[in-house]
Amino acid sequence: MQVTRRSFMVSAAAAACAPTFLGATDKSGSRAPILGQGEYRYEAIHDWGELPGNIKYGNTHGVCEDSQGNIYIHHTVYATSESQDTMVVFDAEGKFVRSWGRQFKGGAHGLTIRKEGSEEFLYLCDYEHGIVTKRTLKGEEVFTLGYPAESDAYKPKDRTSAVVYRPTNVAIAPNGDIYVGDGYGSSFINQYNQKAEFIRSFGGLGKGDDQLDCPHGLWVDTRVEPALLVVADRGNSRLHRFTFEGKHVDFVLGTSKMPCNLNERNGNVVIPDLLSKVIVLDHKNTVIASLGEGEYTNKDWATVRNQASGTFLPGRFVCPHGACFDHEGNIFVVEWVETGRVTKLRHVA
Repeated sequence: MQVTRRSFMVSAAAAACAPTFLGATDKSGSRAPILGQGEYRYEAIHDWGELPGNIKYGNTHGVCEDSQGNIYIHHTVYATSESQDTMVVFDAEGKFVRSWGRQFKGGAHGLTIRKEGSEEFLYLCDYEHGIVTKRTLKGEEVFTLGYPAESDAYKPKDRTSAVVYRPTNVAIAPNGDIYVGDGYGSSFINQYNQKAEFIRSFGGLGKGDDQLDCPHGLWVDTRVEPALLVVADRGNSRLHRFTFEGKHVDFVLGTSKMPCNLNERNGNVVIPDLLSKVIVLDHKNTVIASLGEGEYTNKDWATVRNQASGTFLPGRFVCPHGACFDHEGNIFVVEWVETGRVTKLRHVA
């Protein structure tokens, strides 16, 4: 199924069991639902974080945690927001710390954090402006990658055409090589070294062993030897595994219908599935939890994702787009809804 940012057809999600409840409450004063079973039970704290009054979320696309427990949210900015900042930072308790990144308004997307020596850096994707940029935690620029003109895959066929480039996400190999997924463009993976020098392109639109359809998210799997690059091949409903040289290894099938990204902690991997749920895999890539499955028909879905902030059904996800574990094993989920939605899944098992 071909997916674009502006057109999206949804298959009816499978019905999930009704959530149970504990005594804790969310911001509305109602009891927060508990999702999952057994060791994988989570309290769903929706609309997490004390967002300043001058910031209104647009589509919340990316989320990560730094070594101090701060949470970073990357969003596109709502039309009536007074502040144009796309990066919002909270402490572990949800207190606002700072914001920055007005230049990424409208295209703020993928978000990856990496410790390099004694310092941490953020790698941001902006699909609207066609850039990938490395920044300090406070937003200072280290370098920015633009259109991959060095790649033969992006050479125009004639003077009037151009190969579309709309990057969605980044992964960093152990040696520092940078892999950029052109998810909303031409479905290539573009590889650079740690100095931001182009190495190669691989993939490209299709369903074959060496092809991709919307490589929306990327992750380096160091649980296996040798380590592999794993791509959330969203349009093909699969996880696609490659060597670091861009050679096809295999597929992981049956985990999610529209995987958006991947994040790992202690061998488990969380995958936000745009079709209304969050998946957790174990070290064998077996599904061990399916959380917050929505029950939306094709007709209802577009209406639901355009609802006002705070009006979504508790305990149900609409369009999970980014997710990450924190250092305690909780999961933060951000959704592709017009007014943004940030949920903390507090591990209670």
